[in-house]
Amino acid sequence: MPTAEPVLELDELEVRYGSVTAVRGIGLRVDRGEIVGLIGPNGAGKSTTLHAIMGAVPAAAGEIRLRGRTLRRRTPESIAHAGVALVPEGRRIFYDFTVEENLRLGLAGRRGRGGDPLEHAFDLFPILKEYRRRHAGHLSGGQQQQLAIGRALVMRPKLLLLDEPTEGIQPSIIKDIGRAITYLRSLGNMAIVLVEQYLDFACELGDNFAVMDRGAVKYACDRANLDASEISRQMAL
Repeated sequence: MPTAEPVLELDELEVRYGSVTAVRGIGLRVDRGEIVGLIGPNGAGKSTTLHAIMGAVPAAAGEIRLRGRTLRRRTPESIAHAGVALVPEGRRIFYDFTVEENLRLGLAGRRGRGGDPLEHAFDLFPILKEYRRRHAGHLSGGQQQQLAIGRALVMRPKLLLLDEPTEGIQPSIIKDIGRAITYLRSLGNMAIVLVEQYLDFACELGDNFAVMDRGAVKYACDRANLDASEISRQMAL
C-alpha cells in the first residue's frame, strides 16, 4: 500500500506570549484525506496552535511544515497562498457585506482556476446560494458559520483549520456542518484540523485525536482505539 502523504507536520512546536508559554512541545501530523480532532478545555492552547500554523502568532521553537516545506517566518498571506485556510472562532465575517461579497473575499487566496469559484460553497451549503444577495449580518449564527466555512473553501485549500465550528450553533446546522466536513474528507485531497470542545461532534468526525491541556498534548489516539469516555476523563483531569 502507498504511504499516506503528510500535509501538515508539527514538530516540538512552542509558542510564547512574553514570558508565558502557551504551547509547548506539540507534535502533530495530518495526512491528506484525514481529520485530526484537537480537543481540550478553554485555554488549553488549541486556538494558539492554529494561529501559529496560520502565521498569525510566531513560533518560538519547533517546526511547522506544509507538505514538507516550512511555514515558519512566513506571513499569513503567504501561508494562505500556499494552501492553508482558517475558519476562526467567532467566524469574523463582514456583516455589512452580502453573502456573495464575503465569499469572494476568499478568492484572494484562491489556488487554481476554472469553473464558478463559488459553486463548491453553494453545493455544500445551498442556503448560501439562496441568500447570496443578503447582508451577512442578517443571517442566523449557524448560517454565518456556514458562510465562514464556505469562504475558506473558495480558496481550494490543501489544509483546512476549523476553530470551534459548533460554538453557539443550533443542532440542525451542526448536523449540516458535520455532513459537509465528512464530504470534504471523502474527496481525499484535503487535510483538516478540527478544534472542538463538543466531544461528540469531534469523535464522530475525527480519524485521529489529541487532547490538549496547558499547552501540551496529554493524550492521543486513533479512531480504531477511540474511547470517548477516556477522552472525557482526560479532559476533566
